Amino acid sequence: MGINRRTWQSLEEVRRAAEEGDPAAQCYLAICYQTGQGVAQDYVEAVKWFRRAAEQNDATAQCYLGFCYQTGSGVPQEYGQAAKWFREAAEQGDPAAQFNLGVLYETGQGVPQNYAEAVKWYHAAAEQGEPQAQFNLGVFYETGQVVPQNYEEAVKWYRLAAEQECAPAQCNLGLCYETGRGVPQNVREAVRWFCRAARAGDKTAQHNLGVYYASLEAAEQATADAPAEDPAADTPKPGE
Repeated sequence: MGINRRTWQSLEEVRRAAEEGDPAAQCYLAICYQTGQGVAQDYVEAVKWFRRAAEQNDATAQCYLGFCYQTGSGVPQEYGQAAKWFREAAEQGDPAAQFNLGVLYETGQGVPQNYAEAVKWYHAAAEQGEPQAQFNLGVFYETGQVVPQNYEEAVKWYRLAAEQECAPAQCNLGLCYETGRGVPQNVREAVRWFCRAARAGDKTAQHNLGVYYASLEAAEQATADAPAEDPAADTPKPGE
C-alpha cells in the first residue's frame, strides 16, 4: 500500500488535519488506529477514517478499506465491498490494490472468477514491483493457464520476486534451476535458492533441500562402500 505524502509534528496535528478534511491525515490516523500506534487499537475507528479518506479518492485509504472488508476487520467481512474499494485504488495505479483485486478474480471472491482479469491485475502490480504479484504471474506463465506457457517468462518474474525475499518465488526459481525449465540446469543455483527459501520457512524448499542432501549422502555412502579396484587385476601376467 502506498506511503502517505505528508508528515506532522504530533498525533494531535494529524487528528486536527483529519477533522478538517485532509485525506492524507485521515488515512494516517486510520493506520494509527489499525496498528495501535499512539492510540488504543480500534478497528472500527480505523474503518471510519479510512472511509472518509477513501471517499475523497485517496488510493491508499481505498486499498486499506478494501483490506478491512476482505478480512472483516472493523466491518463485517464482505468481498463485494472489498472488490469495489480495491478496484477504485487499482484504477489509480495502487500496486497493492491491483494485486488484491487480482486475488479476488483468481479466487472468485466478490467478483465472478476470471483468470484473465486476475492475470491483468497481477501484471499491472508486478510491473510496479509488487513481489507477490510477480510470483503469482510467474505461476501463470509456468503452468500456461490463460497465458501461453513460457518458462523463460516464469523465471523472469520468479527472479524479480525472489530478489525481494518472496520465499515461494525463491523455491520455484530453485525448481526451475533443478529441472532446467527456462534456465540452464544448475544444481548449485537450485540449492542456493532452496536455502534462501528454506531459511524463510518455506516448507517445500525445506523438503527439496532434505531430498538433495539425502541423495548426496547416499551417493557418498555408495562410493565409500564400493570395493576398491585391485590394480594387480589389470596387470598382465607373465606368459599372457
